Amino acid sequence: MAAGRPRMTEGSGSSDGGGGDTPPPFQRATAALNAARTRPEVQLSSLPAPKRLAPFSCAVSAAVMDPADDEAELADGRFVLLHDPSGQESWHSTFRVVTLARTELEPEIAGDPLLPEVTWSWLTGALEAQSAAYSDSSGTVTRSGSSYFGGLEERPPQTELEIRASWTPRPDDPAAPDALPDMAAHLLAWTELLCQCAGLPPEAGEGSSVVSLPKRRGPQPL
Repeated sequence: MAAGRPRMTEGSGSSDGGGGDTPPPFQRATAALNAARTRPEVQLSSLPAPKRLAPFSCAVSAAVMDPADDEAELADGRFVLLHDPSGQESWHSTFRVVTLARTELEPEIAGDPLLPEVTWSWLTGALEAQSAAYSDSSGTVTRSGSSYFGGLEERPPQTELEIRASWTPRPDDPAAPDALPDMAAHLLAWTELLCQCAGLPPEAGEGSSVVSLPKRRGPQPL
């Protein structure tokens, strides 16, 4: 699989999700995800689709690689698209996006009291920058730290930042017949969040006011 291009496999809680069992709106949504092109530092891979969250689903994992060392991973996460043709009350829609993003931080950055609010604003800002209409968002931003002792005492303290978020993707024009959300825009917004977590500068043409974290340390040997 080429970096930057996912190939999602559809999943279903009641059937294999293939052929005539798959609703056309979900087929169109997954086709849009498969056609999305991310920036070159992002490597996408398909994941087994969860089967208990919705009748139909698909999932992709992402890793953001260091441009200076293509074997060094700076951030990672997963993106899951859920579809229930009957709709779910908490979604207020037939579609829902569920995501995870995580990275390691330098301790001095992890101690910033505004870090959770700033991190959440990266997600909402990325969705707005991609013109990805959404509603009913929810999520958590978590910092967790590790200190090492004994045979590992030479390792520096590590802090992980984890963002779990879900939202309902909305059509750009809800009044249009058969209107569907632009799922490629939602995937690209999420990968931009990952890149900001990884400390990568914005690509040319993106807003210069975007503030990213400094690049995290590379993996430490055990």
